[in-house]
Amino acid sequence: MKNTLQRIWEQASIYLPVLLMVMLALGTWWLVRNAPKPLLGKTETVVSAEPDYTLENFSVHQFDAKGRLQSVIQGEEARHLPQSDTLEIDRVRTRSVAPDGTVTVSSAKRGASNSDASEVQLWGDAVVERVAANKATPALKLEGEFLHAWTNEERVKSHLPVVITRGNDQFHGDSLDYDNLSQVVEMKGRVRGVINPD
Repeated sequence: MKNTLQRIWEQASIYLPVLLMVMLALGTWWLVRNAPKPLLGKTETVVSAEPDYTLENFSVHQFDAKGRLQSVIQGEEARHLPQSDTLEIDRVRTRSVAPDGTVTVSSAKRGASNSDASEVQLWGDAVVERVAANKATPALKLEGEFLHAWTNEERVKSHLPVVITRGNDQFHGDSLDYDNLSQVVEMKGRVRGVINPD
């Protein structure tokens, strides 16, 4: 009997590691199945349509690498909208100086600009004026209820009536597409003008 028991024990001990591995695998499977779900990766944040900061009675000056003034923007109040990354400004006034020294000023009741100021929209008594540098380049003034400017491309458009004053000459039109680089002005609708001799 003792030999029989010893033989059974020896036979069972051969399968003991396999039995322990099966028990361990079942335990692991149960833990994985009942463990809490992992947290999801980084979720996208919802950008608010509300302003994330405001400025009141402000003036922002921008300088080039040599310390020369490039532009100034002023206003009564500004709101930054993070959803579109635009800056809305009440009673906006700007002044910019081109590398050749040409000064351009603008103003309006309300304005909006993208983050790098390469696209600016002006509403309400909008005026963009290039100050005369010399007699060869007379002053140029654009006036209307709405002006849409692309500063890098030196273009101004409007789908509303606009008045252009260049030196002593004045033109009226129902819409405007002005390209300063190509020196082309396109006015549509009822266009009329007065050209005064020098």
